[in-house]
Amino acid sequence: MIYQLGPVLFMATLSLLFGVVVLFLVSKVGPKLKPTKAKLESYESGISGQQASTTKVPVKFYLTAILFIVFDIEAIFIYPWAAVFKDFLAEGYGSFILIEMVVFMATLVWGLFYIWKGKALDWE
Repeated sequence: MIYQLGPVLFMATLSLLFGVVVLFLVSKVGPKLKPTKAKLESYESGISGQQASTTKVPVKFYLTAILFIVFDIEAIFIYPWAAVFKDFLAEGYGSFILIEMVVFMATLVWGLFYIWKGKALDWE
């Protein structure tokens, strides 16, 4: 078993060692410049940044983004299932994998109705 992990452990050790050596060399050889006030200010496209540190973004935007990610990832699971469904049919496990996908889709639809009823999709 350790023989199979040998190349992986070697590459992990080599990568870690390379990172440590590069960081050490940069700290010793690199320039020691003190940042000026102008360097520390935010700057984008020729416009100085605003100094307000508390930008108020409505929670509905975050909630919509999180819901999109959750349902998008769940939808991604359907593609591999569809790709191997014929293989399972050929082996005689077609009904089992179909029932699994029906349960998965029922959970997905239940979640959608749950957030719909909880008014998570309303923009008012």
